[in-house]
Amino acid sequence: MSKIGVIGGSGLYDMKGLVLKKRKTVTTPFGKPSDHYLLGEIGNTEIIFLPRHGKRHDIPPHKINYRANIWGFKKLGAERILSISAVGGIKKGLRPGDIVILDQILDLTRNRKSTFYDGEDGVVHIDFTEPYCPELRKILQKAGRNVKVSLKNGGTYAAVEGPRLETASEIKSFSILGADVVGMTGMPEASLARELEICYSGLSVVANYAAGISKRKLTVAEVMEAMKDTTEKLKRLLEETFKLIPDERECPCGEALKEAKI
Repeated sequence: MSKIGVIGGSGLYDMKGLVLKKRKTVTTPFGKPSDHYLLGEIGNTEIIFLPRHGKRHDIPPHKINYRANIWGFKKLGAERILSISAVGGIKKGLRPGDIVILDQILDLTRNRKSTFYDGEDGVVHIDFTEPYCPELRKILQKAGRNVKVSLKNGGTYAAVEGPRLETASEIKSFSILGADVVGMTGMPEASLARELEICYSGLSVVANYAAGISKRKLTVAEVMEAMKDTTEKLKRLLEETFKLIPDERECPCGEALKEAKI
């Protein structure tokens, strides 16, 4: 039975056909994950859920223990992770409610533990040319077509430290650098998953226009409402995605450490 990790909100827990089995507390060398892992099954697929910000959403993005979260998925046997996040839209044409299958990252974070390899076990340089699993990206595209959920294929995620929102000048500079969306949680999740040879794919929901794109003031309520409105689409998309994911991986993610160690 294949095991797939899902990082996202509790609104996804009532997907059609999902049978929840148990909660699992995981200990890691890097401290505590954000919360218990919730284990369930859909057909022949085991799903492992984790709320990124904790079940009460009380962990701010700069305080999330990203290393513990990703290590916990590895310890539970997950070979793939689907990460769902809210973002601000930068690229012209992106509107609140749009869902983007990410393909690139700009890492603008500053103070986060971003690797499992601090030198004790040797020096490791993973290839991060394609930060998101190409196989999972293709499967998500097909799933979207099958269930008629419109997806934006490809997008560059600017990962910022938070927890404050960005200035209009920052967003302008991110746009010049090639960013399509901006968020606070995409890194180091993606690189940590690669270091553990886990396939990782990012689905971003455009919750609002980024600073300076719209004349309106940015509010947290706006973000929460957009995520709530998109939950049903995400559930349909994930249900279909789980059906399409093969047991065996055919991507290079599982050999990320090959020739990466010095």
